[in-house]
Amino acid sequence: MRRWLCRACLLLLACASFPAAPATDTETLWSNGSRLELRISPEFSRSARRDVREWIVFSAGALEQVFGRWPRKKWVVSVSPLSASGTDPIPWAQVHREERDRVEFYVAPQASLDQLKSAWTGYHELAHLLLPYRGWGDTWFSEGLATYYQNLLQVRSGVIDDARLWQNLYEGFERGRADAAFDGQPLEEVSSNMRKQGGFMRVYWSGAWYFLKVDTRLRRQSGGALTLDRALQKLNECCGEQRLSVQQIVERLDRLNQVYLFTPLYEKMRQSGAMPDYTDLFASLGVSVTPGGTALAATGPGAALRRQIANPGTL
Repeated sequence: MRRWLCRACLLLLACASFPAAPATDTETLWSNGSRLELRISPEFSRSARRDVREWIVFSAGALEQVFGRWPRKKWVVSVSPLSASGTDPIPWAQVHREERDRVEFYVAPQASLDQLKSAWTGYHELAHLLLPYRGWGDTWFSEGLATYYQNLLQVRSGVIDDARLWQNLYEGFERGRADAAFDGQPLEEVSSNMRKQGGFMRVYWSGAWYFLKVDTRLRRQSGGALTLDRALQKLNECCGEQRLSVQQIVERLDRLNQVYLFTPLYEKMRQSGAMPDYTDLFASLGVSVTPGGTALAATGPGAALRRQIANPGTL
């Protein structure tokens, strides 16, 4: 979820800044039997609407790569303009879990197509749809998955390269480690109280670490036959229309993939008192931490596994 600290004030700003808008331009997009209803506010200029449409089509295509189809049979994306201070092309966004899941974006009216494609926000919000999650606790889990996949969607669609992917993860894990105000408290408590007391970076990046860890272990233990992409696809095929708690999600993931991995690591993470150390996990993937950044090994089993995570077609 984007801009968590000022979501309410931005929503009020959005409501106060614009008079009653004319009817939204609506277009239906189809792919592999799934339907996306795209609603773009007519308050955008014609050229801006064209850029917004191309950005959504591009981002939806990035999401489609995970399962080979969109994770929802019917879903909605709405885009409205919102002028805000700063240079962020997407000041605010949110996923609404409804009968048809809806992703709502507020976009700077003058944002270019390149700026929209380069912003991580769109990928983060769309990645939430990979889970049949309805917001019942364990925010660290759902936000961690979206944080992990926002980077995978970007690298797999060519927005960033492999080096930037691992640099992004390094920088994120460092932000999580630096967010130490509530170290000593279990992650489940920090996650539950996050919107009142803070701890966002620890919550989000602890969750991202969880998914990098399970993705790596699935691939390594199965020789590449199992991946997080495929595990989530099985969950989607089985239970995509159900309303599951995170406890139910991890149990299904273990059962569907005949592993005992998601649940025990989930239980361990819930009780963790600080951001997990990432250096050993990075080292197992041929990623070494240098002063201020990362270096990628060119050869070795870890390097091969690392490339497969970034680009699933890599042998």
